[in-house]
Amino acid sequence: MPHYIDIHEIRGVTADAVAGAHVADVAVQGKYEVNYLKYWVNESRGKVFCFCSAPSAEAADRVHREAHGMAAERIIEVDPDVAEGFLGGGSVALTGAAVFAGSKERDPGIRTIVFTDIVGSTALTQRLGDRAAMEVVDAHDAIVRKALADVGGREVKHMGDGIMAAFTSAAQAVRCTSTVRAEFERRAAERPDAPVQVRIGVDAGEPVERQGDFFGSTVQLAARLCARAEPGQALVSTAVTELCAGSGLRFQDVGDVVLKGFERPVRAHAVVSA
Repeated sequence: MPHYIDIHEIRGVTADAVAGAHVADVAVQGKYEVNYLKYWVNESRGKVFCFCSAPSAEAADRVHREAHGMAAERIIEVDPDVAEGFLGGGSVALTGAAVFAGSKERDPGIRTIVFTDIVGSTALTQRLGDRAAMEVVDAHDAIVRKALADVGGREVKHMGDGIMAAFTSAAQAVRCTSTVRAEFERRAAERPDAPVQVRIGVDAGEPVERQGDFFGSTVQLAARLCARAEPGQALVSTAVTELCAGSGLRFQDVGDVVLKGFERPVRAHAVVSA
């Protein structure tokens, strides 16, 4: 049976209200052969994502309309595995709310996108040769992938001289960048004859998913911040700093930066510590 994600935009939405609506959906869904599996709530942005199996989008919509009248703005047919990856997967609370893996926190349906880039990779190849340059790439991949595994990030794709990753938690994404930078500093101290540095860019929002990849302004801004970062630096957007409020993470405001493809300057912040 097809699977769908529907997207609601409800100003002032609360988790308790959505939990009640989900119970109402479950009471009605059998009439239409629909199964609402879980939902994600982001109260601060007024967003609700519902994940269900249904014979059609129309059937899923009928359940909402009959159960509580809160119709979705959009209903999108998705591959179930891709949907879990996009919205973070996770277990389900008794109310039907998705929660972070290993946590009781609700998954807000927001993704933080991270790009890493090996500084001067072309020059490294010319200076060290293909084989040695590939060893550098392999070391980068091992460091980044271990950091991702440690904090629950997901590798989206390999970029040749960098990696694109996605997180459900902005704070975890920032902690991952600090781990990666610290590991490269340690490696440079151990191998002063062949120091390697990375630059990192981070943005958070609601990227568009297609066939396991992410697209949209969130991805573009993270990539541009990565390109703008100094060697060894991680630059993040204001959205990331706001999502990290209260996490104990520190950032240095570097001011407005002009980024290719963006009409207006973007406020950027450097990660100070994690």
